[in-house]
Amino acid sequence: MKLSTRRRSLITNGILAVALLGGAGLAYSALGAGGSSADAVVRTVTAARGTVEASVSASGAVESARSRSLTFASAGTVEKIYVKAGDAVSKGDILARLDDDAAQESLDSARAAYEAAAADGTSTAALYASYVKARNAYRAARREVAGTVLRAPFAGTVIAVNGTVGGSSAAAGTGQGEEASSGFIEVADAKKLKLVGSFTEADVTRLKVGQPAAITFDALSGVTATGKITQIEPVAATSENVVQYPVTISFTKVPDEVRLGQTATVQVVTDRAEDVVTVPSITVTTAGGQSTVTLVKDGRQVRTPVEIGVKGTATTEIKSGVAEGDRLVPPAATGTGGTQQLGRFPGGGMIGGPGGGPGGGR
Repeated sequence: MKLSTRRRSLITNGILAVALLGGAGLAYSALGAGGSSADAVVRTVTAARGTVEASVSASGAVESARSRSLTFASAGTVEKIYVKAGDAVSKGDILARLDDDAAQESLDSARAAYEAAAADGTSTAALYASYVKARNAYRAARREVAGTVLRAPFAGTVIAVNGTVGGSSAAAGTGQGEEASSGFIEVADAKKLKLVGSFTEADVTRLKVGQPAAITFDALSGVTATGKITQIEPVAATSENVVQYPVTISFTKVPDEVRLGQTATVQVVTDRAEDVVTVPSITVTTAGGQSTVTLVKDGRQVRTPVEIGVKGTATTEIKSGVAEGDRLVPPAATGTGGTQQLGRFPGGGMIGGPGGGPGGGR
């Protein structure tokens, strides 16, 4: 027999009322008298034994540790350029040459005069003076001819060619010609690299020449290089009221993928402590020269003074105030008072709340 519409409505309303009462009862038991769901459980971390490293870092661009800006030793017109930017060269390779017709003619004339002076002998002061003058002129003419050729001073890579065939080239040191500002050809040794990073005045006091360094590259994921500090500039460079010191790190190992000009970050380990009590650095608060942590004692949070040692980015050495295995509460879960009933913090070890019991850190 079918139920009447009124009876079905009464049954449905009764079921809803029971469900609402049940939900209210569960919410009350979860909150407790005057409590809240946010105060049920708190995350903790555990002091462990391990190694702590402190380090400082800076960024910069990869440079060649050996580079030269080359200029002709003689003046003249550029006759031939044998290389272009990016070419690899060996020591002694000819890179470019000038038209040397005039220089060769001067050399021929100077050679003849020198040979004549030598034949006349040096038996008198006048003959000796004439001989010395002719000899010096001949040597200068030879240097002039040699200066019309540009050679690679070492094996490397051509990074710039700043002149053109048919253009003029001034002798080195005159400040004229197409290459006056930077040299006619620039060569760098791509196998000897360095990085100059700017460290703050606080960080540079922790550095010294010879310290090893680890280098990573913005554009090369997973590629690392090693190096060491080879120079710390004694004079600071100030930019926007920030005092920094340039520090040169020379590569001791150069991965094949690394190129000149790439952006890199250098990290130098300045201190290290092994087999010590460590806690996550986030759990340590320092104010007024005093460091404290929040320990879990008898189910309550207790602010405790500690003596710290080496302080790393991730972990900090604790010399006293915390023992291995002690549980700590990160500051985000700590109340304003010296002690506080534990609340909830997502993740990590838990204590308190339904099924709570002592929770280990992680």
